[in-house]
Amino acid sequence: MKKIFLLLFSIIISNLSVAQIELKGTMGINFLSIPSLQDYINENFAPSGGELGTFNSAVIFTGEVGTFLSKSFELSIEIPYQIFSYTENVGPGQYELAYNSLLPSVMAYYVLLGEGYNVKFGGGAGVRFIDVTESKKWQGTEDTFTSVGFGGLIRAEANTALAENVYANIGVDLRYDINGEPENSNGNTLINNVKGENVNFDTFSLGVKLGVSYIIGGSN
Repeated sequence: MKKIFLLLFSIIISNLSVAQIELKGTMGINFLSIPSLQDYINENFAPSGGELGTFNSAVIFTGEVGTFLSKSFELSIEIPYQIFSYTENVGPGQYELAYNSLLPSVMAYYVLLGEGYNVKFGGGAGVRFIDVTESKKWQGTEDTFTSVGFGGLIRAEANTALAENVYANIGVDLRYDINGEPENSNGNTLINNVKGENVNFDTFSLGVKLGVSYIIGGSN
């Protein structure tokens, strides 16, 4: 995967002077389904009325750079950062769990061009870097767990011209990330004692996003 990212980066740089380059920034909301984490929190910590549902919201910020290899095909690299947290008072104190993800992907799009707009359909895949911090305030403990996984997504988005070369962006994502069982510095994982199993952070998500893109060089 590292070699693929380097190859795509080389393609973008080599085409910088002759092709259209797109720079994009977006912010959105993902609705996450993490069954193992849901069971862990609901069965061990959540009070009545404070349980996690099947889907829970997370904020995601994304930067993306792409190159149009033709009028109807674009390659890009995106780097999203996703933030999810759960906080609840649990009997003698407060319980907190923060689950943050860096989700870089190589993306490929089929592009439909119109007068002052374009529509894209595409997908991609890449490595996933997971960071989980669990705090149990009544014990005075905080532990950090990390893992490296892999995931993919499919996307549909539309871009409408705001000014010359500047577009408003709206998109919808479907993602599935295989994040495994994050470990702390001692090699320990989160354990659901009720089920007697390790907690994994494999995640399915549906998201919507808004942003702005800027086209550099070339022409339609």
